[in-house]
Amino acid sequence: MHSFKDLVTEFGNHFATRHFPEQPASLYEPNEYFLSWGGKRIRPVMCLMGNELFDEIHPDSWELATAIELFHNFTLIHDDIMDEAPLRRGMETVHMKYGLSTALLAGDVMLIKAYDYLNKIQPQYIHRILHLFNTTAREVCEGQQMDMDFERNSSVSLDDYIHMISLKTSVLLAASLEMGAIIGGASEGNCKHLYEFGKNLGIAFQVQDDYLDAFGDPEKFGKDVGGDIRQNKKTFLMLHALEVANTDQKNRLFQLMQMNPPDKVEQVLQIFRDCNIDAWAKELKDTYLQTALQHLDAIAVRSVRKEPLKELANFLIQREY
Repeated sequence: MHSFKDLVTEFGNHFATRHFPEQPASLYEPNEYFLSWGGKRIRPVMCLMGNELFDEIHPDSWELATAIELFHNFTLIHDDIMDEAPLRRGMETVHMKYGLSTALLAGDVMLIKAYDYLNKIQPQYIHRILHLFNTTAREVCEGQQMDMDFERNSSVSLDDYIHMISLKTSVLLAASLEMGAIIGGASEGNCKHLYEFGKNLGIAFQVQDDYLDAFGDPEKFGKDVGGDIRQNKKTFLMLHALEVANTDQKNRLFQLMQMNPPDKVEQVLQIFRDCNIDAWAKELKDTYLQTALQHLDAIAVRSVRKEPLKELANFLIQREY
């Protein structure tokens, strides 16, 4: 069994090749530029881990993991366009460097290339893999649209936000695990438990991300806290605060979202603390983590084979950056 860290290194070496032709350079170089930044590789490695949970890593899993990573990067290029983001990982985004039209085409051809890698998978797996891959791709688009809709809505419920996060973030983590398991010969029941493990882990991961943005240690987090507050993002923390705050606190939150005083972050965080939002977020994160681990425990394989996934879950959720 491989650790997550070992598989990140192995997949990085596997992925470090040119995925696109040289011509026309105006189309393909933007993608090579974007892929050269690297990344956490969480999704493709989860695919490999889902495979190894049931068997030795099959060669088809490397093709599938490559397709998943290309699909994920396609979504990032298009997300940057929709968010009008000038930077990602400290680098100029594709649409800023090469123009909007080229960025759209670059993202499109990234997705097409992902299907080229899927097409290399053996025929006995391809139908189930394509069905799950396409379903997941559609759901990610639905989640992205919901996220944009929420920016225009003055009122968003916590349940709606959780549903949006499930689609935008969690389903790709879950599907990456399940697709790897399919190639590993897992039963239908085991596949579903592994999918639910990934889905609940993804929600817990987002709760932790929202928490760190508000309450994290800047030195460990790697950036100033309060970015979501400054941008008036509807996060787990803000939505719950608006549910439990008293009238004065709620009115002040709405005022702060319409203003940008120098101490906006500090004022919002004080209301969060007064409403015990920090403790609530930790409890919510732990709830989803425990649900994820219950599904992992229900998978019918030897416990020792589950240890890398348990270690990954605890790392993702207990991280401070």
